[in-house]
Amino acid sequence: MPSNRRVVIAVFPDVDLLDVTGPAEVFALADRESGGRAGYRVELAGPADGLVRTSAGVRLAVDLTFDQVTGPVDTLLVPGAVEPGPDGKGHRARIDRDVVAWVGRVAPSARRIASVCVGAHLLAAAGLLDGRRATTHWSTAAQLAADHPEVTVDPDPIFVRSGAIWTGAGISTCMDLALALVAEDHGEELAMAVARHLVVYLKRQGGQSQFSVPLSTPPTTRRDIDDLRLHIAEHPDADLSASALAARMCLSERHFARVFRQETGTTPAAYVEAARLEAARRLLEGTDQPLERVAAASGLGSVETLHRTLRRRLGTTPAAYRKRFRVADGR
Repeated sequence: MPSNRRVVIAVFPDVDLLDVTGPAEVFALADRESGGRAGYRVELAGPADGLVRTSAGVRLAVDLTFDQVTGPVDTLLVPGAVEPGPDGKGHRARIDRDVVAWVGRVAPSARRIASVCVGAHLLAAAGLLDGRRATTHWSTAAQLAADHPEVTVDPDPIFVRSGAIWTGAGISTCMDLALALVAEDHGEELAMAVARHLVVYLKRQGGQSQFSVPLSTPPTTRRDIDDLRLHIAEHPDADLSASALAARMCLSERHFARVFRQETGTTPAAYVEAARLEAARRLLEGTDQPLERVAAASGLGSVETLHRTLRRRLGTTPAAYRKRFRVADGR
């Protein structure tokens, strides 16, 4: 018999569109891929009947008002909205007090609560994140930490689980969070089937950074450097010494090092180590491979080097890192 998993997603003026539709699509596909056995039923709840205008200008139809949400809720999902920052510079999470009050009322009847992107600010304002570790979009992490010092804000992961409360980064990571929820409910096989259907990366674990190594460095003005960075990301176990990379670009080692640093803001050695560390993190999070294989496949070479790199760059050990991010509860 199909399970009955009622998913209530909050919608309100200027809510981020993808934060709502992304998870809704994941749950719908989970039902389709499982032949209806997943049992997800998505409802959009808003402050009033009718249409809600999202930040993208697209209007969403409300299924029921906040006051009409009664009875048990399997998953309460809270997206967010932003507003201009001080003096019109940048942006900050907008705190809608009506939404905060509603979340506080409904939360006790929900088996599980999740926020998407800056929706974490609404959970925090409702007191649901006190004493917990949480994440949000990198651009508002400082605001969340300043407004709620009782929350341990980690701006790096794409999602964090603390007991029955999940917080996700932004914006496309809403898909990763929803896939993780499906995996918790019905196992990795169904989550992977949904991910394949969506043609998304199979499948990012919560511990992964909001920024991959290429995204964390400045854009370059040279196509050959971009091609080289792609080569490094795709072949972390190859010979990526400065001499090998310089030869690949048909430059002297000295000239290569100068050009690479000028274009990326870092040295070839530091960039390669960061890329290999990212590869090792993916393997530690997503596989049960022994440390010897993780070290070899990531290009770090030996377990000793793997240990040394993680301790120096992340302040942890491979075993502790794997335990933290392979286990669902990230409290």
